[in-house]
Amino acid sequence: MTICYSIANKLYLNLTNQCNNDCTFCLRHGKQGIAGYNLRLKGDPTAEMVNHSLDGLNLQDYEELVYCGFGEPTLALDVLLKSARHVRESSKIPIRLNTNGLANLAYQKDITPRLHGLIDTVSISLNAKNSREYNKLCRPIYGEAAFSGLMDFARLCARQVPRVVFTVVDILPEADIEVCRKIAHEAGAELRVRCYQK
Repeated sequence: MTICYSIANKLYLNLTNQCNNDCTFCLRHGKQGIAGYNLRLKGDPTAEMVNHSLDGLNLQDYEELVYCGFGEPTLALDVLLKSARHVRESSKIPIRLNTNGLANLAYQKDITPRLHGLIDTVSISLNAKNSREYNKLCRPIYGEAAFSGLMDFARLCARQVPRVVFTVVDILPEADIEVCRKIAHEAGAELRVRCYQK
């Protein structure tokens, strides 16, 4: 199973295949991974397994370390935090968390203070301009609470980490992207428009 993989000089960590969304556009529907890496895990790795996969690498060879993978990394929060702490002890590499922003709903409490001092950038998949469209596209298990939960998570992250970024894919109409840009600004976040990959 692939825990650690590199694309475009960035190092990615695949912590779990579990997700609390079932996005219509997700690569997991019909694919085994990305860029030739099989990211289907037989079971979630432990923090020791994740750290062991990093120990043989020179982290300074990479621009950034990203907790991402084939599932929602905050659903393996303890492993993520132990790994990030391990990295921080030995390296100054920037650390990014790619997330759907639903962690506080998953744990029924604010987990963002635990990111303080460990994560440099939180990148949140916004995907839509409102709750109705988000639910249709992302099919969250939390229903109507998901979009507002995501927004609250972003605002709370902005108090704990240096940089918060919302992402949307470039298949959205330009008018929708501009609404998302305003939403990001109001939450204290940047907006990044990323290329949609089939």
